Amino acid sequence: MGDEAVFFAAYDAVLRQWPVEVHSVDVPSPYGSTRVHICGPEDGAPVVLLPGGGSTSVVWFANVKALASAHRVYAVDLMGDIGRSVHDGAPLRGAGDLVAWLDMLFDTLGLDRAHLCGHSYGAWIALNYALHAPHRLGRLALLDPTNCFAGMSPRYLMHGLPVLLKPTAERVRAFHRWETGRTPEDPVWRAFLDSTATARRSKVVAMRRPRAQRLRACTVPALVLLAEHSRVHDVPRTAAAARRLLPEASVVTLPDASHHSLPTERPAELNRLMAEFLA
Repeated sequence: MGDEAVFFAAYDAVLRQWPVEVHSVDVPSPYGSTRVHICGPEDGAPVVLLPGGGSTSVVWFANVKALASAHRVYAVDLMGDIGRSVHDGAPLRGAGDLVAWLDMLFDTLGLDRAHLCGHSYGAWIALNYALHAPHRLGRLALLDPTNCFAGMSPRYLMHGLPVLLKPTAERVRAFHRWETGRTPEDPVWRAFLDSTATARRSKVVAMRRPRAQRLRACTVPALVLLAEHSRVHDVPRTAAAARRLLPEASVVTLPDASHHSLPTERPAELNRLMAEFLA
């Protein structure tokens, strides 16, 4: 089995663990096709989920049951990143192309208005979309958002560089263990993380922090959920900046959570906070 086949087999194995009935669609756009996994009641309020870079839509396996109990969930593979979305069209040059891609995705899925939740790189995309199209969003949940309110830690970037330049399963595993302080409990998820070392991506857009003036003008009700032990950024500084720049937002720090493990290792607390916010 080739490297790409190993990755997709691991991806499918995680998806089979989703505890809800799910169907998948490929949504065309000028950028390429976007894989979206859909679950929950058809008449539920729509929630669009954007994963962190390198984790794909299947990362929400511990969250979808709670979310889909009352919401129509759309879990998206990011354009340009690893996963089953295929970036074979227009180039991704920056945040402007990503928000245009999301506009087209919302249009084709028939989402005039939806809640939007993103983790890490996905949170950065979600925040940029909220600044671009606030009228299309009900609520905005940002899970340990990267480079949105404060810069990334140089130490984190140095640890991540070998994984970026020459990824191997061993380097991915070591980086995850360094950041989270633990090895993932779920063996299927562990196998998926290992397989990401050989997955292909076309273009992960460089994250430029939104301007303070634009952030202060954001009108979308927001939850900024930070991981207490995140090594991506200085957590107290990021929390203070989020409160200053999004004064109407709820800013919460989740105890004993890390950046990379936020959706998967602390699902009970995360799901409770999300349910309260989206309700």
